[in-house]
Amino acid sequence: FLLDEFNNSSPFRRLILRYMQAMMSYASQTAVCNRRHSIDQQLCKTILQNLDRIPGNELTFTHELIAKTLGVRREGISHTAKELQNDGLIKYTRGHISILDRNKLTRHACECYSIVKDEYEKLIPSQLLSRLVS
Repeated sequence: FLLDEFNNSSPFRRLILRYMQAMMSYASQTAVCNRRHSIDQQLCKTILQNLDRIPGNELTFTHELIAKTLGVRREGISHTAKELQNDGLIKYTRGHISILDRNKLTRHACECYSIVKDEYEKLIPSQLLSRLVS
């Protein structure tokens, strides 16, 4: 069914190709980020990227999951999360992150967050998604 839709619908094909381009941009920017930025910058970026996908300011993540996502040791995430909590950016309890100051968290994240977010919005604008969903 999807292949037929892809082959027969120009709007659907364009949307899929834009999504693929956005994911390739995300993957390449993540590779650069993992090599060049500190764990605290990467953690802030990861929190913000996941926060963008949900309503509210609450995430459910373990340090282990975040460490695997970023390719670092769990202890590094635990230490960094504690620093972010001490700085008033987040509140962390076992498996649960509450964002206390999103603006400060955004300033603390590396530029990769805004690069990927801007590219995604350019390729797949929110208005386009809202028209497709409704």
